[in-house]
Amino acid sequence: MKLVILSGLSGSGKSVALHTLEDMGYYCIDNLPIFLLKDLALGLHEGLDAAFQRTAVGVDARTEGAEFENLPDLIEAAQRQGVDCRVVFLDAQTDTLIQRFSETRRRHPLMRGERPLAEAIELERQLLEPVLRAADIRIDTTSTNVHELRHLVRARLLGAAPPRASILLQSFGFKHGVPRDVDFLFDVRCLPNPHWQAELKPLTGLDQPVVEFLEASEAVRRMREDIAAYFDRWISQFERDGRSYLSIAIGCTGGQHRSVYMVEALRRHLETAGHRIMIRHRELS
Repeated sequence: MKLVILSGLSGSGKSVALHTLEDMGYYCIDNLPIFLLKDLALGLHEGLDAAFQRTAVGVDARTEGAEFENLPDLIEAAQRQGVDCRVVFLDAQTDTLIQRFSETRRRHPLMRGERPLAEAIELERQLLEPVLRAADIRIDTTSTNVHELRHLVRARLLGAAPPRASILLQSFGFKHGVPRDVDFLFDVRCLPNPHWQAELKPLTGLDQPVVEFLEASEAVRRMREDIAAYFDRWISQFERDGRSYLSIAIGCTGGQHRSVYMVEALRRHLETAGHRIMIRHRELS
């Protein structure tokens, strides 16, 4: 059973980090009062529910500041119950936080009365000082964008690789129109066309005679290898950027021979690399 206590300054990216943990299968609770942490840890120890076995709670300055002094004792109590408890603190430079609040036009939670933003940020630093002292991991987000922060949370906290993206591979025929909402589109109309072979014309790229005809071509082999090499290099980068779904379309003239063959060849290649693949042959449906 695992408990992640996530805290930090307003505007430092706590919501992004909490959503990242949720995507990784954690049950997430935002703005949990400190005094409830002990009860939560006891519930985790007693197997309250399987859904809570990996839990992350957001703790911030909206909670009474005096309670933060009790955090080390609460963590120790949770660990005695057998809960793997870790504290993560997100920080950023004051100038950066001021700029972020200015861009989003959000109000800092401690801006009450005539208190200006800079003073509210400084007060929040003081209130959260006990949490910072108890933190196992501190992440400075001053120069970090949303995608980089997601990667940092996964790498530094979970020690896990980014989740694998689901990939849709679809073949199509240009003469029937280009599919909409695709991330990548490849045109293979420059390759030898089985359509002009009388015995191959009624077949598709799923049939062995068509496969043999195309694989006898050096151009087909080079096109296949180039497309595969592109995705070998770049899919992992898209996954680190937080992409959970990619759509790849490969088109030939009619969507019957070359594009179908290329989609199937790419499917085998990507599945061998461990990717989750969905297939659609639009013109064969």
